Amino acid sequence: MPTMTVNGLRTNVQLVAGGGTETVVFLHGMGTDSLASFYLTLAPPIAAAGIDVISYDLRGHGRTERPERGYTIGDFVADLDDLLRQLDLDRPVHLVGNSFGGTLAYSYAAANPARVRSIVCIESEPATALWADKMTRILDHTVRFLQVEESFAWIEANYSAHHRRLARMAAERISSTTMAEDVPRGPLLTAEQVAAIDCPVLSILGSHGYQSDDLEALTSLLPRGELHVFEGQGHSVLVEQHREVRELLLDWIARHGGARG
Repeated sequence: MPTMTVNGLRTNVQLVAGGGTETVVFLHGMGTDSLASFYLTLAPPIAAAGIDVISYDLRGHGRTERPERGYTIGDFVADLDDLLRQLDLDRPVHLVGNSFGGTLAYSYAAANPARVRSIVCIESEPATALWADKMTRILDHTVRFLQVEESFAWIEANYSAHHRRLARMAAERISSTTMAEDVPRGPLLTAEQVAAIDCPVLSILGSHGYQSDDLEALTSLLPRGELHVFEGQGHSVLVEQHREVRELLLDWIARHGGARG
């Protein structure tokens, strides 16, 4: 995996050439996540289908440098913009984001519409004021939970030792940075800015995930939004339904690739 200096940070990047005419950029979630979540699920079969794949560890995650400060949406968007500019792509990309990665995709598309072919977001929503309130509650709860030593034993008993290790890493990441404070600050998008995102958007949700109170709220706002709901699923759709998500993604790119677009 090459290391690039992106927006001033040493950044872990993985490039897989599929040899086709489309490029997918995978954007992982926040906290315990890294590009490994896509490497173990979607990236290899998508590249094998003839699609160029770009994955990278977001700032403060995985093997990318972890500054003490600088974790607003604006910082993450600037990183993605600099990465794509350095790679000198001659075509718009498909942004595929899981959880926070999807939030980043919306913000990037709002700021750089000509550089985005489409968005596929998995259990994600744009960085609006409503999202910021929700993220503040989630992050506050997470910080308090990970400050209690017994929480790690509970995680291992209810999930696995691997999840306990991930939680330890997340706790150290949150405690050593301003991530929890910075992320909800945005900059946030208004409803009008979200509605102005006119590229095709596929929202993949679990019926019991973070948007279960109104599954159609987002796609009803987007001019070219589509929705796919996995019944009985919570927030971990990518992990538990990755084969089905892969087929949805391949069909989506076939329908919304540059040749057809």
